[in-house]
Amino acid sequence: MNDTQTVLAAVLPVFCLAAIGAGLRKVEWLTEEADASLMRVVVNVLTPALILDKVLGNTALRRPENLFLPPILGFVGVLLGVWIAWLVRRHAAPGADVIQRTFASATGIQNYGYVPLPLILELFPGDTAGVLFVHNLGVDVALWTVCLIALGHGGAREWRKLLNPPLLSIVAALGLNALGANDWLPVFGRRTAHMLGECCFPLALILIGATMADSLRELRQGLGVRLSVWTCALRLALIPALLLLIAHFVPASRELKQVLVVEAAMPAAVFPIMLARHYGGDPATAIRIVLATSMVGFITIPFWLRIGLQAVGL
Repeated sequence: MNDTQTVLAAVLPVFCLAAIGAGLRKVEWLTEEADASLMRVVVNVLTPALILDKVLGNTALRRPENLFLPPILGFVGVLLGVWIAWLVRRHAAPGADVIQRTFASATGIQNYGYVPLPLILELFPGDTAGVLFVHNLGVDVALWTVCLIALGHGGAREWRKLLNPPLLSIVAALGLNALGANDWLPVFGRRTAHMLGECCFPLALILIGATMADSLRELRQGLGVRLSVWTCALRLALIPALLLLIAHFVPASRELKQVLVVEAAMPAAVFPIMLARHYGGDPATAIRIVLATSMVGFITIPFWLRIGLQAVGL
């Protein structure tokens, strides 16, 4: 797995799909009015189908260490990232408190869904994708707790959003997998889930690209050089190094180490833009963070994947 061409072959299609989404938005073949309905399909139908397809029959998820340790490390990774960004927020994002809080929240959480998933499917075909979903249980909990607290919000009302279709699908799929449902569910049902799941991340990445194209129009005052430099230094340099250090020493399975390496290499997540819009943050700051880390991530992702795989002995 030290072949640079293999890593680039896995990374480039992710950026190409996002670029296609941006192009479709520019020529108005994918309109903003269509985004909400398509995203509902992705979140409520395609993602649960993909989860079911990758979890059922997954032997790695029948081992206890792959059920309990991944979500713990997923939560800890985001907690560590938000804490580090919080410590330097006044230096990285001088100005209003809302900008500093948004910096800490958006910088601290990596892209944990539609970007790492295709990379894992390409680099580690087999059971690793299922372990990614279990890992993301912890990331999702951190998103609706740690990231919201950094923005100055929290409480049971917001945290109830943890009960979303993807998370519930993971729990249900893990239960079915433990019961050996892969052996007795109808074949046509499994094939239907597989076909729907195959549509998930291409459509999601196209939508992400279209959203990023929309975001460019909101940056009338530029990317913000200081903010961009700080967020890239943390999200794409310091935090990956710390996460890989954890991956090196933690007594994790091979599949979980693979997940940790890919997650460490990721740019900032896109969803904090929505959090900033709905929970009193500064959307422009979140957009700058996502754009800066995504653009620089085109260079750093292959580097961290190579270094990470060597660091954890894969």
